[in-house]
Amino acid sequence: MPLLTRLLAVLSLLVLAACSTKPVVWAPEEAVQAARYQAGAPYEIVLFNVITNDNRARGEHSALMINAPSQRVLFDPAGTWTHPAAPERHDVHYGFDEAQLYRYTYYHARRTHHVLTQTLQVSPETAEYILRLAEQQGPVPDGFCAKSIIAILHQVPGFEWIEDGFYPNALSEQFATIPGVREERIYSDAEPTERQQYTQ
Repeated sequence: MPLLTRLLAVLSLLVLAACSTKPVVWAPEEAVQAARYQAGAPYEIVLFNVITNDNRARGEHSALMINAPSQRVLFDPAGTWTHPAAPERHDVHYGFDEAQLYRYTYYHARRTHHVLTQTLQVSPETAEYILRLAEQQGPVPDGFCAKSIIAILHQVPGFEWIEDGFYPNALSEQFATIPGVREERIYSDAEPTERQQYTQ
């Protein structure tokens, strides 16, 4: 029976790996440590939603910035943004300072899309716990960005009520009902070719 269980576990991992088109990324420890950035208080989480500018206003990507006492990181599940100064491990980007936040936001904000940010202050302990959960999440398959964030939040006391699902807009709508959430929408007229600067 233990052998069968192990075989099923390996098979599950292979199926998950096959679902994602993004190669596994695991930055070396020295790069992660060198990039570590502490923003200090207030400790908070910031939910990103990349939304189309057409009449449908469709949410197309979710991500979560986590500002914990130990460091500030970005959990960008199945995301496409990268930067040499923000080493990545399984969708978690380290060294997420103000310059990287700007690059990330304006990589997504363009003529066809804008970015909704929803900021919620949390206790230092909660921020640290969410950061650890993000690190443990592993590489996220395409299309599972919102679902993977919900999976993390479901493990945090006070967030269990959020309904499971795949849609960034549904996640944002629920997140907006939490007392204390601050919202901002970021727009840009940048063309796709201009967006390349935010990965350099």
